[in-house]
Amino acid sequence: MENKTPPGERIAKVIARAGRASRREAERMIAEGRVTVNGKKIDSPALNVTDADQITVDDTPLAAPDAARLWLYHKPTGRVTTTRDEQGRPTIYDDLPDDLPRVMSVGRLDLNSEGLLLLTNDGAIKRKLELPSTGWLRKYRVRVNGRPTDETLAPLRKGIEVDGQRFQPMQVSLDRQQGANAWLTIGLREGKNREIRRAMTDIGLTVNRLIRTSYGPFQLGQLKPGEVEEVRRKILRDQLGLEPEPVGTAKPGKPGKPGRPAKPTVQRRRRPPKKG
Repeated sequence: MENKTPPGERIAKVIARAGRASRREAERMIAEGRVTVNGKKIDSPALNVTDADQITVDDTPLAAPDAARLWLYHKPTGRVTTTRDEQGRPTIYDDLPDDLPRVMSVGRLDLNSEGLLLLTNDGAIKRKLELPSTGWLRKYRVRVNGRPTDETLAPLRKGIEVDGQRFQPMQVSLDRQQGANAWLTIGLREGKNREIRRAMTDIGLTVNRLIRTSYGPFQLGQLKPGEVEEVRRKILRDQLGLEPEPVGTAKPGKPGKPGRPAKPTVQRRRRPPKKG
């Protein structure tokens, strides 16, 4: 007798799609006993649920997922990419506009790095864009202390191993020498923790500025530090292969005309960084 797959989707995926947490965070919440299904506390993510199931997270009912949305954010230096920091350092969430819904970052930029960071309200999109199999090129402008040559940079183009960790080949070009510093453009398809800084140190260079300028088809452009810009929903659907939204679906928080989808807009907003 065949074992049929239970109907529905895995509980952690449903929580992530609702924007309450990433899939990994949802699994941790479940293990901590913070999730109930139909009034019963669960402790394993190995459970499929359907729309008929009543789910609560931290005693709060799980709302139906909003339409998937994506924002471009120009992360300034001096901000950590996390919801809270054990050392009390300011986070990117301290500076985001108040009217933004709960969002998650796609990947991270470290404290001293700046530039383009993607934000989304949809856990499935976050997971998809972070997977190495997505293969999107991420470009960086990097200033290093030293006088690199093509020979110096050659190991990066072939792929190197640093502290037992293998880094995939990088796209590297030397843009200009500026006194004791040089500007490089670097492209990665798989970004490991502090990969560029560690790779540069390995070949005898020190990074003193790092700016991410693009993530796949999304560009930093003229976005100023601290500014947030929403990606048009048509562009989001085209780039990620999402299903079109039903006719009559309005953009969250804004009314749409009857019988027509609400016209997507791009909003650029900035909340001034807090002092100190």
